[in-house]
Amino acid sequence: MSDRSPILVWVRRDLRLTDHPALSAACQTGRPVIPVVIRDQGVDDLGAAPKWRLGLGIGHLADRYAKAGSRLVLRSGDAVEVLNALVKETGAGAVYWMRAYDPASVARDTAVKSALKEGGIEAESFAGHLMFEPWTVETKQGAFYKVYTPFWKAVRDRGVTEPVSAPGRIPAPDSWPGSETLEDWNLGAAMRRGADVVRPWVQLGEQAAQGRLGAFIAHKVSDYDQTRNLPWTDGTSCLSENLSLGEISPAQCWHAGRRAMEEGSKGAETFLKELVWREFAYHLMWHTPRLLDSNWREEWEAFPWNTDANAPDVIAWTQGRTGIPFVDAGLREMYVTGRMHNRARMIVASYLTKHLMTHWKIGMRWFEDCLIDWDPAANAMGWQWSAGSGPDATPYFRVFNPITQREKFDTNREYVDRWIAEGRKTPTETAQSYFDAIPRSWGLSATDPYPTPTVTVDEGRKRALSAYQNRDF
Repeated sequence: MSDRSPILVWVRRDLRLTDHPALSAACQTGRPVIPVVIRDQGVDDLGAAPKWRLGLGIGHLADRYAKAGSRLVLRSGDAVEVLNALVKETGAGAVYWMRAYDPASVARDTAVKSALKEGGIEAESFAGHLMFEPWTVETKQGAFYKVYTPFWKAVRDRGVTEPVSAPGRIPAPDSWPGSETLEDWNLGAAMRRGADVVRPWVQLGEQAAQGRLGAFIAHKVSDYDQTRNLPWTDGTSCLSENLSLGEISPAQCWHAGRRAMEEGSKGAETFLKELVWREFAYHLMWHTPRLLDSNWREEWEAFPWNTDANAPDVIAWTQGRTGIPFVDAGLREMYVTGRMHNRARMIVASYLTKHLMTHWKIGMRWFEDCLIDWDPAANAMGWQWSAGSGPDATPYFRVFNPITQREKFDTNREYVDRWIAEGRKTPTETAQSYFDAIPRSWGLSATDPYPTPTVTVDEGRKRALSAYQNRDF
């Protein structure tokens, strides 16, 4: 292998140049660097909104690489085959990438590393999507943590690697391999007309993400303890969109939050705890991959949830027409913005799994299709937490009342009025945007009457508690 042989940097959910250990390591060798994105089965299996958002992110990153005198090479196919072909085309002697932790990616990456090494090619993975590698956080007994609070206590004073700057120069090869085009990939096809509605809400790329973080720390983190639970106000960082695609690293967020905490900001520690909650989800996914597709608490396997996604009350839920304003507002926010406030997510998920007695997998998959901040670990753990079947979950007998929750966290109905148009003489622009985002086949209009509840709050709660009492947990 020549010292001048190129290094392929395989870009996945790490759409940034700053604090990118794989890219930085490649550039530090002085050898030519060829960044590549592969459209494999994992990309094709994404839901409509996350696949569309990935396409936007790749396009933005390609522009960033171009401004740095480099290129982003796009190829489709099985990762092993694509990388082997690029090695032959370019004479590359190494492939670097940032680690992923979901079981499908782990299996793929293991196969890639094995195949490359068999061919005499250096293959190296780097940390960066998490602050703490899952195998490094253990209890005194050498096991992984299954409860969040002890996990938080175990990592809160650990050192987190300082973020590294974007490379000043990305060495280019003498000649570039051919590339497919993002237009041909058409990753936004399934979004249809919803793309035009959601697009203004997107904060695209690492510079926007860093701006978001800076504004949050400067203006919002001090009150974060209170405002993070109020969906009608702009009280959160909104960084989940950028973290999900690695447009900003958790280390960047951690160090900014830590500095704010040391400077006396009251809400900064809560922000750090939220970052560690994300870590906790990934650690659980790594140690117990069943989190993604099975009840984490195995005693829930026989629970009689409805599994019919086409049941009338489930269809009403997916359309944001349950007749429960807080639930409907959350779902409509998601259709218009691609995101949903976390307090609303809890209420929306609780209503489906408890009041409607519907399997959390149905809700999880719907979110997989609709969220631009979709994250495999956080989505799965959030749904299992709400359903009661997951690790460190809300007690199964705790059934959120979406009416009293609205009264507590949306006292003046600002959030509900922002997203629900029916029954209002002059609905807000955001509320009307819901009708532009949804499929025409739903046949819905802002002039329709607001629906009566498919399942009332009291009826749903009684049904849920009855089912729980008849189970041996």
